[in-house]
Amino acid sequence: MTGTATWEDLVTAALLGTDRRPSPAGAPALLDIAAVHTVRRRAGLRPAPAAARPVPAPPDPRPEPPAAARRRLAQLLADRAGASNSGGRRGASPDLTELLPPWLTAAAHFGYRAPASLIDALLDAARARSDLRPQALAFVGPRGLWLARLNPEWKYALRGTSGAAVLPSPDDAGAVRRLWEEGLFAERVALLSAVRADAPAAGLDLLATTWTTERAEDRLMFLDSLRTRLTAADEPFLEQALSDRSRNVRSTAAELLSALPRSALAGRMASRAVTCVSLDRTDAHARIAVEAPHECDAAMQRDGVVPVPPAGRGERSWWLGQLVEAAPLAVWPGVLGGRTPQQIVTLAVTDGWDEELHAAWCRAAVRQGDADWSRALLDGPGTASLAERAKLLATLPDGERADRVARFIAGHGLSEAFQLLSVCAVPWAEPLGRAVVEALEIARDAGSYPWSFSGVMGLAERCLDPVEARRLEALTAIPAEAEGASPGAGGYWSEAFQRLVATLQLRAAMWEELAGT
Repeated sequence: MTGTATWEDLVTAALLGTDRRPSPAGAPALLDIAAVHTVRRRAGLRPAPAAARPVPAPPDPRPEPPAAARRRLAQLLADRAGASNSGGRRGASPDLTELLPPWLTAAAHFGYRAPASLIDALLDAARARSDLRPQALAFVGPRGLWLARLNPEWKYALRGTSGAAVLPSPDDAGAVRRLWEEGLFAERVALLSAVRADAPAAGLDLLATTWTTERAEDRLMFLDSLRTRLTAADEPFLEQALSDRSRNVRSTAAELLSALPRSALAGRMASRAVTCVSLDRTDAHARIAVEAPHECDAAMQRDGVVPVPPAGRGERSWWLGQLVEAAPLAVWPGVLGGRTPQQIVTLAVTDGWDEELHAAWCRAAVRQGDADWSRALLDGPGTASLAERAKLLATLPDGERADRVARFIAGHGLSEAFQLLSVCAVPWAEPLGRAVVEALEIARDAGSYPWSFSGVMGLAERCLDPVEARRLEALTAIPAEAEGASPGAGGYWSEAFQRLVATLQLRAAMWEELAGT
């Protein structure tokens, strides 16, 4: 029927038109010929060689959550997939999307693994929200990593640091070595952290076996894992890393060494810093005198001092800050007349160096985890930055941290409290929760809209102890509109408190489902 016409002849005739290029073999019906050729082409295809089957997914010995908890997780993930921006007014219903993080936290507490049927949805959720990744990847475990290898959209999981793999026992040297040499990057980071937590020296020995062959970005991540149980035994390795070809690796090694107050680097930094900061007794009033460095020599740079300051920052103040933050805090009482940290931070500083000096001490207190210096700086006159205060608070015990933030809220309200609340342990201790609720009630009674406090309200939904729901129910009623109040503000506050109560009740139900009660 089609004679010797080829597929290329048919395509050419179709493109040019049969008026300009007659149908092949003189046939009048071009489409009929094309149909016959299509069947012939399809029938004549030879199957490609079958691809190798993927290796089976590794086992995950953790149990799945109870059935009720699995249904709840499916509901939370389905709500995430169908979520849309509804504008400024959130209504009285809980935001199920924001309940994923606390659900995953609770599941980790009980030691569950992800249901197989929901691993793909969890990987999608973590792909869309980077804040979910550590929890989600730990929950999906080795099966999630196995599945991520088969879908390029989930490749983020293969470079994560989630600790998602089910790791061999640190005592099984053969299994540890195989995973270290053959595992994915995420598995190797998790393995190093696990071995360090069990035996710091063994973790360091493991890292040393491949250190020189690792990529710079991988060396940086592995080096960061040494923060786990950092000890003086790590000093020789870190000293060698000060000569690494990567600037970021050198900087991290210097930071870790400065967190060891008796390290050689800390001593070198102390020697430099005390030449810059001294006690001035020229009159009846003792004060701190500062003479910032005049150069940043090669030895300083090897010890982690970055020579070029950021835009808008003076060189000498930039060098001074780096020296002081890397020096052991224990050196300053001896330099400054035997004074305590509380007394030191109240001393006047000459020539306007007080802000730079106090900021460097803040960074040193955080790096060295020194609670006494953190308290002194929090109570002293020189710590105005909320970011600095939040970092200092993180060095204090949970109860003291909550008490300090509760007092801050009682004195300053909620407008500046968001950063401080974010470093408090969850669920919030009762005094802190009470302070937040009372501040929200005061804001409501002042007649303002709740949108100004949406960040704190969102934190309260995730962090308040669910037992507070009963006490909050009285706030769900629409209050009488005060004189000068914003129109309709009472109704919006009623919705916000209804949503808060409903969210706390839902969190309580989630916990019970995961507990199997």
